[in-house]
Order: sequence, then structure tokens, then C-alpha cells
Amino acid sequence: MPIDVSLPLIDHHCHGLVPRDLTRREFEKMISESFVDAPAGTSHFDAPVGLAIRARCAPLLGLESFPAPDAYIERRAALGAAAVNRRFVEAANCSLLLIDTGFRSDDILTPAGMTAATGAPAREVVRIEAIAEQVGRSGVGAGDYPAAFADALAAAAKDAVGLKSIVAYRGGFAFDPRPPTRAEVVTAAGCWLPEMQAGRTRMEESTLLRHGLWVAADLARQRKLPIQFHVGYGDRDARIHLNNPSLLMDFFEELNRLGVNVVLLHCYPFHREAGYLAEVFPNVFFDVGEILHYTGASASRILGEALELAPFTKQLYSSDAFGLGEFYYLGALLFRNALRTHLDRWIADGMCSAKEAERIIRLIAAENTRRIYPLA
Repeated sequence: MPIDVSLPLIDHHCHGLVPRDLTRREFEKMISESFVDAPAGTSHFDAPVGLAIRARCAPLLGLESFPAPDAYIERRAALGAAAVNRRFVEAANCSLLLIDTGFRSDDILTPAGMTAATGAPAREVVRIEAIAEQVGRSGVGAGDYPAAFADALAAAAKDAVGLKSIVAYRGGFAFDPRPPTRAEVVTAAGCWLPEMQAGRTRMEESTLLRHGLWVAADLARQRKLPIQFHVGYGDRDARIHLNNPSLLMDFFEELNRLGVNVVLLHCYPFHREAGYLAEVFPNVFFDVGEILHYTGASASRILGEALELAPFTKQLYSSDAFGLGEFYYLGALLFRNALRTHLDRWIADGMCSAKEAERIIRLIAAENTRRIYPLA
């Protein structure tokens, strides 16, 4: 008899929903990490993620599997964004959503808005670089930047349960793991702040990125917050060859001395490296996140590779859903199906018992997240 994987999940990294109806063009842009139109004569539905949506999400909207894309979008519009979003999030069966609020915040629901719209409890994860950018636009002087940033991050994270870095998108992981001096930070701020105050929108200055991570590490140590790192697959701003998490090993050593836990998000195609790091560092945890819904039919194989080496106590569940209710549902469905497939096989091969399989499910689905995030 197949094991039961229906228990509620904690989605430890996701984003808010877009609360309005979407055109087909808008929807297609959101199912590709390119965030641009598909080449002329093609469609983003003609990818593993589009196939998975038509196969698995269409029945929740009252359609047969594999409808034409136009029929899918028309049905979505007929039901309305609010009903569609609630239907998919409820079907995902998550007991808690931990929401990164630092990306396209004006387009999506806040944690409180998510709870109101879907009924799912939600808490906030604060994006480090987004706070730096807010401070950079505030008019602060270079000499005051270090204190202003530290104060702003502490205030933004007052009720948060975690911090997140997107340094993967801002140069990658091959940075000096040592904290910069205050003089170096002030000098770098003196060059960067005029650019931000003239209208530039991104934090890309390498010294200030390092500074942000070390300020975040101190705050995480004080408040017992984990720090999430985007790893690997993402939109084309990510320099993927510099996103191998093994490049962060020296930095993880420093964070381990501080007692700060690290969570590696998504990780594909570096999920095996992430599993190794979770095995050898006591403070490193990981998930395979959004790659499950983006790979669709191949999701089970990828989760199986993540299960090869890493302790079951070091793996978490996340969807990294952004904007679309479909991604909350697909992430949870494909995760559950993949985990059941592998554990059923282990049981059949005599490598696991049903009781042990149930414990592994509980650990990855929710208990590991409860242990490392301050959720009480």
C-alpha cells in the first residue's frame, strides 16, 4: 500500500500571488524564468512547466487534462483571479507560508494579504539586498550608510522569521568571505550612493554586498534567524556558473562559528552539491524548490538525486511559487508524488520501513522547518 504523503506542508520559501486576472501573454511570461515573450511562433506552454500546468492544474479548474492554452486561460478568467488563487493554494495544503517580500513587491500580495485571500497563515522573510537598495535611495550619506543599513535591516526584520540573500544574482558566490572594514564600506558607499540617488535601482557593489551579508549574519545570530541563499536556477540575471554553492564553503565555516543556519534554495543543477554541503556542514540545509514544477515530468528524478546523500534532517520543502496559484499547487503535488515514489521503492527494496518512511516525510515536510525557523 503506498505511503501517505497528504500531511500539511510548511512552504518555507515562496512569494505572494498576483491578485488580478491575467492575459495569456502575462500568464506565459510568469511561467518562464525568462520573464519575456516566447520567440515568435512558439509558446511557453510548450515546456515541461506548461505541460505540467495543463496536465495537473486544468482539472482543478473544471477542465479535462491537456486543454488548449487559450481554453485554459479563458477558464481561469471566467472563474476570476481570487477564486483561482484560493482554489490552488487550498489544494496545496500548506499549514504555513514563509514569504519573501523583496521581489516585485508592488505586484503581489503581502503576507497579510495572502492570508486574507487564501486562508493560509503567512510569515515574512526579508530580502537583504532589497533593504540595502531602500537605504541607498533614502539620501543617506556614505559615512552614515553602515549604521543606517544595520538599523533598517533590523527594523524590517522585526517580525520576520528569516533573511534572504540574492547575491547569486549580483555577482555570484566567488566573493571574499571576510567582512569588509568600516572604511572599505564607507568608501564603497561613497561611489555607489550617488548612482542610486540618481535613479539606479540595484545593489551590485561587491563590498556592500559582503557588508550586507555580515550585518545580516550578526542579526541572524542575535535573533536565531536562518539566512536563505538563492542557488542555481533562476532568471537570466543569475550568473549560473558562479552560483555553485560549494564556492560558499569558507563563508559557511564562518557562519557556523556564529551559530547561524543557512538554507540553500532551489539548487538545480547544483542539488547534489547542496546535498553534500548539508552532509558536511552542521548549519547547512537545502531544498529543490521551484525546479520541481519547472521540470514537471522529471521532478521525481531530481528529488531522488537530492535524497541520495543528504541527511533527512537537512532537507526542507518549498515551492518558490511567485504570482500564480498554480505554482503553489504544482510544487506541493509534485513534491508529494516524488517523495512517495522514492520511499515506496525503498520499502519494496527492503531499504526502509513504512514507519521510517513516515518519519522522513514528517521531517522534510514540516519538522525541519519548525526546528530552524523561529515560528513560535
